[in-house]
Amino acid sequence: MSSRPHHRPLTPGASYFDDLVGGDDPALISEAADRAATLLVRGAREAGDSEIADRLLHLADTEGIEAIAEVWSGSPADSLAGCLWRLYLLRSWVYAAPATVAREFDAGRARAQVAGVVAGVADPPGPEELKAMADEVLRGIAGSDFADVLFRGAAFARVVATGRAALSGSTEAEVRRMLVLAEQLEAAGHAELRSRLV
Repeated sequence: MSSRPHHRPLTPGASYFDDLVGGDDPALISEAADRAATLLVRGAREAGDSEIADRLLHLADTEGIEAIAEVWSGSPADSLAGCLWRLYLLRSWVYAAPATVAREFDAGRARAQVAGVVAGVADPPGPEELKAMADEVLRGIAGSDFADVLFRGAAFARVVATGRAALSGSTEAEVRRMLVLAEQLEAAGHAELRSRLV
């Protein structure tokens, strides 16, 4: 048994917490993510400027997908921020693995013909054609109806999910992940048509 006298722990005052250095407030991050997404989608479309479209397209290239993830990846799928995260994630994946994406898309387009047409990929869908499609979809944030952008992204993901299911080597989880992404983007597109996407 220790001979040290027992001391009541000090109760820190409010100023104690002001001096602590910690992570950013999640509520503030979420608010910033929502504001940035609204400005990018609503502001860019109102401006209708091709230069803005190009900047939006290359946002992940200049800032890094990690920076975008830090801001938007925690946002719900039915929010502007969540939609932007999913669209940028798709583009990053297309650029990171264009040959794989082309193979999966090609395998899926015969089985998901309507989605293939909506996605709008050149025929035959090679790696460069898929990169061009991903870029065109993101450029659409500034120049097109945002619902159309979401529907194209959803159609693309659905064709890839169908292709993954048809090819050997894809796991059920990989197919399901792409299918969920397609469903989320499609639902967001319908929400946008009803002016409920914020």
